[in-house]
Amino acid sequence: CIRHNIKPLFCGPTGSGKTVYMHEGLMQLPKQSHTQIFAGFSAQTKCTQTQSMIDGRLERRRRGTYGPPSGKLCVVLVDDLNMPAKEHFGAQPPIELLRQGMDSLAYPPSGGWYDCNDSTHPFRTII
Repeated sequence: CIRHNIKPLFCGPTGSGKTVYMHEGLMQLPKQSHTQIFAGFSAQTKCTQTQSMIDGRLERRRRGTYGPPSGKLCVVLVDDLNMPAKEHFGAQPPIELLRQGMDSLAYPPSGGWYDCNDSTHPFRTII
């Protein structure tokens, strides 16, 4: 899936080895062409934590555009995706942030999110 730029979602019962399977698969990817980000969600996971963790592994490409190191593809593995607590209106902000970051239809050309620290360049395009 990853070599063909398909975004997989692994579902299954607890203890079936989903995390181990994906972790092992990601570790077998060539280091010269791929970089990995491993994130484990819990009920206490906040949107800002998720954004900081991913932003910390990305490089600035040009004004307002960020991505993995040049020539590499970044793969994000999120364990326990459904765990973040729901807010008052039923949304789960860390999951919404991930959706926004990869939604190329709503945020062309490749998705992104708003920068919490820089009000002069509010939207960060993630490539």
